Amino acid sequence: MTGITEIVMTEHIDSIRTYTLVLLALLVLTAATTLVAFVDLGAFSVVVALAIAVCKMLLVRSSSCTAPQTKLTSGVLGGLLWLVILLMLS
Repeated sequence: MTGITEIVMTEHIDSIRTYTLVLLALLVLTAATTLVAFVDLGAFSVVVALAIAVCKMLLVRSSSCTAPQTKLTSGVLGGLLWLVILLMLS
């Protein structure tokens, strides 16, 4: 028990390709949000815009999150629950 233990730290390093793909997806989703604003879908346009916003939130959260997957899932579920509560109150 006189040996020295070495702690190896591993970091998750994203590639430039990952960030580029996320940026392109966010730009496409932003364009989709803008198109939905100009198309008359009635009350359904709010639902579509919120669905696109949730997709963008998931992209940003999953690409920049260094926490384990379980924290990501609980954060997404908590955010969606909060959204449902706010929609029910309005």
